[in-house]
Amino acid sequence: MIAVIQRVARCAVRIDDREHSSIGRGLLVLLGVGPADGEADAGALADKIVNLRIFEDAEGKMNASLLDIGGQLMAVSQFTLCADCRRGRRPSFTNAAPPELGERLYDRFVGAVRDKGVAVATGKFGAKMLVEIANDGPVTITLDTAFSHK
Repeated sequence: MIAVIQRVARCAVRIDDREHSSIGRGLLVLLGVGPADGEADAGALADKIVNLRIFEDAEGKMNASLLDIGGQLMAVSQFTLCADCRRGRRPSFTNAAPPELGERLYDRFVGAVRDKGVAVATGKFGAKMLVEIANDGPVTITLDTAFSHK
């Protein structure tokens, strides 16, 4: 699994020119699922993300987690994170999981975050979405399952 994490002041997902979901202060997680990913990867990645100390504490240092600040999380499935651009000019998406697996692990990730007590909003799996982001900092971090188990 690959995650692009952005610290946000607010974030919204629009589908068909209507707001589908939104959050205030927290994290936007764009999530890509590969064919070799599993349930344990989704849970471990969720745990890593909600505990990342990437919010400022009272002294202005990045020392607080999403759990510490009581923030929200927006999860958006994004298979294009698995793109292979090494050859040619058109990305190959053979590194992306089939839709059934991708959706199942996306749902597992969302459930694991909710199980930690975080309010979660989502995009719609497989839909064309407009993601409106007020990136705070800006702070943007990438993780993959190789990092989530450490």
